[in-house]
Amino acid sequence: MNRTVSIALAFVGLLVGAGFATGREIIQYFISFGTVGLWGAVLSGVFMALAGAVFLQLGSYFLANEHNLVFRNLSFAWLSWLLDVMVTLTLFAIGFVMLAGAGSNLEQQFGWPSWIGSGLMLILVIVTGFFDVDKVSNIISWVTPLIIVAVIVAFIYTLFHIPQDTAHLSELAQRKESPVSPWWLAALNYNGLALLLGVSMSIVIGGNHTDTTAAARGGLAGGVLYTVMLLMAAVTLFLSFDQIADADVPMLTIMENIHPALALVMVWIIFAMIYNTCIGMFYSLGKRLTAKNEKHFIPVFVVLCLMGYAVSFVGFSELMSKVYPIIGYAGMFMVVVLLGFWIRSRVEINRESRLRDKIRRLVRRREDPTKRFTSKQARELEHALAESQAEAEQIEETISEEVRDELNLESPSDQAEEENTKTAGA
Repeated sequence: MNRTVSIALAFVGLLVGAGFATGREIIQYFISFGTVGLWGAVLSGVFMALAGAVFLQLGSYFLANEHNLVFRNLSFAWLSWLLDVMVTLTLFAIGFVMLAGAGSNLEQQFGWPSWIGSGLMLILVIVTGFFDVDKVSNIISWVTPLIIVAVIVAFIYTLFHIPQDTAHLSELAQRKESPVSPWWLAALNYNGLALLLGVSMSIVIGGNHTDTTAAARGGLAGGVLYTVMLLMAAVTLFLSFDQIADADVPMLTIMENIHPALALVMVWIIFAMIYNTCIGMFYSLGKRLTAKNEKHFIPVFVVLCLMGYAVSFVGFSELMSKVYPIIGYAGMFMVVVLLGFWIRSRVEINRESRLRDKIRRLVRRREDPTKRFTSKQARELEHALAESQAEAEQIEETISEEVRDELNLESPSDQAEEENTKTAGA
C-alpha cells in the first residue's frame, strides 16, 4: 500500500505542472466548449489514469532508468527512433512555451513587459544549468502541494459565489476558439500533450519499483487524484469565466479576485512551477543531445535556452494554441503505440509480476533475522531469479534493498561503512 501511495503522489506531482497552474491550458482544452467541456475533463481523467497505469507498469517491468529502454523493446526500430524524436522535440517546445508563460505571468501581475519576465526566467535557467539541477529541483518540488492547496481554495471560494446564470457563462466560454474540436478529441489531445511531456519521468518512476502491480495501481490512483484536481480547476475556471475570459494567466486573476495578497503569493508559486518545468525541459534536452559528448553540454544548453527565448517572443497564448495541439496529436500516437505493446505483453507482464512476488517473499525470508532461510529456499530463489526477464543480479539487488528498507535493516554497504568507522576510531 505504501508503495502504491508513493507512486501515485509522484505521478500527480509530475502531471500538475506549470501549464495546469496557470489555468490557460484547461480553458483551451475544456472550458472553451462550455458546459460539455466539463465532461471532456472527466473523459481526459479516465484516460490519464489508464495510461498512467500502463506507463508506470512498463517502467517497472523493464526496471527502466530512462524512456529509451522501453522504446527499444518495441516491435520496430524505426518506431523506437520516432518516439524518441517526438519526446526530444517536445522538450524544446514546452521549454520555449514556459519562457513565454513566465513573461505573461509577471506582465499580468506587475505590468512588466513580457520580455523582462521571460528574460529573468532565461537567466535563472542558464545559471541553474551550471549547478546540480537535481538539488535545485528538489527545493522547488515543495511548490506542487501549494498549487494543489491553491486550486482547492479557489474551488471552495467559487462554490460559495456561484453565479445565477451559468447558461450565460457557457455561451461566453464558447466564444473562445479552441484549436482542437470536437470536445472529446480536445480531451484526448490534452491527454496526449500531458503524457508525451511526462512519459520519460513516468517510466523512470515505475522503473524505481520492482513491484509491477503496485506501479500499475499507483498510476491508476494518481490518475484518479489528478482527475479530481482537474475537475476542481475546470469548474472553478468555468464558474469564474466572465472575470477571466481575457486573462493570460486565469488562475492568477481568480486569486486576485479572492484577495490581492493571494495573487502576490500565487504569482511566485506559478513562476516557481514554470521554472521547475523550464529547467527540466532544457536540461533534459541538453543532456539528450550531448549524450555521446558530455563536455559540450554547457554550450549546447546555453544555445538551446537562447533559441527558446527568441521563440518566446511570439507570445504565450499564441504559442499554446499553435504548439500544444501538435504535441497533443504526437502524444496520442505514442499512447496508442505503448498501449498496444502493453496489451500484447500482458501475459509476460503478469508472469513476471508473479515471479517477482515469489522472489520478494524469498528475499524477505532471507533478510529477516527472525526467520530461517533453508538451502531449499536458496535454490528456489536462484531458480526464480534465473527465470526473471530482468538481469538476475539487478533484480535481486533492487528487491533486497526494498525489503531491507521495509524491515528497517542496514544495507551491506552501510554495515561495512559502520565497521570501517569503528575500526578507524579504535
